[in-house]
Amino acid sequence: MTTTVPSSTPICVSPSSAPGGATFSAEQIAALSAPLDRSKVKQREQGRTKVSYLEGWQAIAEANRIFGFDGWQRETIAVQCVSERERTLGRSNRAGWGVTYTARVRIRVGEVIREGSGAGHGIDVDLGQAHESALKEAETDAMKRALMTFGNPFGLALYDKHQREVTSSAEPTPALNANPSSRPAEVAPGRQPQLLAQREIDPSLDPLDPGTIHQLHSTIRSLPRPALEGLTKAFRKRFQVPSDAPSIADRISQRRHHEWIEAFLVQHQQLVA
Repeated sequence: MTTTVPSSTPICVSPSSAPGGATFSAEQIAALSAPLDRSKVKQREQGRTKVSYLEGWQAIAEANRIFGFDGWQRETIAVQCVSERERTLGRSNRAGWGVTYTARVRIRVGEVIREGSGAGHGIDVDLGQAHESALKEAETDAMKRALMTFGNPFGLALYDKHQREVTSSAEPTPALNANPSSRPAEVAPGRQPQLLAQREIDPSLDPLDPGTIHQLHSTIRSLPRPALEGLTKAFRKRFQVPSDAPSIADRISQRRHHEWIEAFLVQHQQLVA
């Protein structure tokens, strides 16, 4: 009998508690071996080709889901600025800076240790901002490369140019009619209602239950002021919250908001502490 682990189900089993002293539980092994959901894959232009990748917050959210919030550790063990030069920016040719960093990050899950190297580039009018962008990008890139060695959920499947272990989301289930007495819409002969069939379900848009929302609100309110201000500012920018909105509280309603907040708190542990 085969056990399928839904991608939305947290697998918070500590590696040290796996049966028989094994590093990973059977559920964790199943999750690490599962194909990568294409809805989590992003693309960017690189030269004349498109490159598939996972966003940093997505990799952190997957690590929390599979290993547990307290089941893995991330450590930046080396970081170096390898380039800093003046350059012109944009069509206006404004004076600015270009900065490049390299980083090496170590991921520890129980007794298993993996490392990855990455690079980051920052371009900005302000030299400090250019350094900050390059450093963050380098650390995130190195983290993703280290996590990638654990399996498909962290992007390993993307290294196969045919992406045979990347699967599309399941086809959506037609919504039930809330009014049984109403008639379904008529479709013209020869046409099919393709809209629902062509849409892919995005699990990140799933609504949060009231208990989870309340817990997130409590966590955010308990943050130190610098962390609270940083999270609020970043959340507004990430989810395009209008500047005239007095609070982000009512905007926290979907799974993607939950995962983003978790990723922010992990990445900014020094502010939270």
